[in-house]
Amino acid sequence: MKEKSTIGRREFIQYSTAGIAFAASTKAAAETLAPASQEKEECNEMITNEVDVLVVGGGTAGTIAAIQAGRSGARTLLVERGPQLGGTTTTGGVAFPGLFDAWGKQVIAGIGWELVKESVELDGGTLPDFSKVPKHHPTNQVKVNQFLYPLLAEEKCEQAGVEIAYYEFPQAITRTEKGWQMECGGFGTRRRVLCRQIVDCTGGAEVVGLLDFPRLREDETQPGSILFRLGKPYQPGREGVIQSIYVHGADSTSSRTVTAANLKGRKDLLAKVRAAEGKARLLHRQPETSFRESYRIQGETMITVDDYTSGRVFEDAVCNAFYPVDLHTKSGVRPKPLKPGTVPTVPLRALIPKGSRNLIVAGRCVSSDRLANSGLRVQASCMAMGQAAGAAAALAEAGATTPLSVPLKDIHAMLRKHGAIVPSA
Repeated sequence: MKEKSTIGRREFIQYSTAGIAFAASTKAAAETLAPASQEKEECNEMITNEVDVLVVGGGTAGTIAAIQAGRSGARTLLVERGPQLGGTTTTGGVAFPGLFDAWGKQVIAGIGWELVKESVELDGGTLPDFSKVPKHHPTNQVKVNQFLYPLLAEEKCEQAGVEIAYYEFPQAITRTEKGWQMECGGFGTRRRVLCRQIVDCTGGAEVVGLLDFPRLREDETQPGSILFRLGKPYQPGREGVIQSIYVHGADSTSSRTVTAANLKGRKDLLAKVRAAEGKARLLHRQPETSFRESYRIQGETMITVDDYTSGRVFEDAVCNAFYPVDLHTKSGVRPKPLKPGTVPTVPLRALIPKGSRNLIVAGRCVSSDRLANSGLRVQASCMAMGQAAGAAAALAEAGATTPLSVPLKDIHAMLRKHGAIVPSA
């Protein structure tokens, strides 16, 4: 039998008052809501930025390039397709950047090292002892908290006056009398950027490709990796290596190829979880595949593997690099350490697309052959290249010239001012 419901006078007044208040608030809220059609024009409005330096790509190299350009006094905009800075270190999860040292001394410093060092210190971590030469190179890779790192990176950009535009990527670029006009797109956003200098830090030299300057790439590229942890929780800033699966055929050329790589990596990971049969839970997974190789520019000069392994000091060297020759294949990787005392260098001309003006790159798209690139592509070296490119672009703007025409001594002076280590013959 259904129970009869009763309500007292006090309860009736409370319920009635609440109902009237709710109805009133709903009506007020409805009156303040604008129809979608009224907001459409505002969402599609073209935003225009006029800056000195535009950095495209906020990954390992681009973050440092933007901070250096901003600190040098250039009005700087950083455009990044993803939701945070750091690239491979953060979104990719390779949160153990290196190598900043070689043969018992530090060879790469500057803004990248400043950011890494502060990340470790704020997280209560420990730094490697660079005075000791390790038996295995991963020993001196620095363990950083991948969640803290991008917060500090954003803070440093803000302090340097760098504006950040997330979820946007170049759609078209045209030359202007004063430099470049770039059209960028993002959801709900249309942006036109007028700039003097462009620093392409997209990893695959996407801006260089849009401008039809030549790029290099083999038919087969190194596999990417999707990083995860089964069974044991991942401890950010305390562990340098978490489990990984090779994603063969991983290609970062376009949204379509990146989607394919992510789907393939996640499918393989799901199979691995199922194979564990409940013995180990999935406790950590990076949101994206980490890519090792894509397009490289054809620069004013090319770093060959002989240049790299011999430690050639180029006459226009702007930074050091250090890592074994580290080519990943379908069968794995066998790093080839450099001979004792060898420290490779990166010349300014390897950062300049051949025949270009007001354009410079930094990061793994540096002009180099495939074996040299397998060592140059790592984070510390890319940070050093980013700082050099940011300095050259800012100085080019200040001098109303192009990066290749900036006196090398001025670039070196700017880099030293901001803590970088400059190669010497």
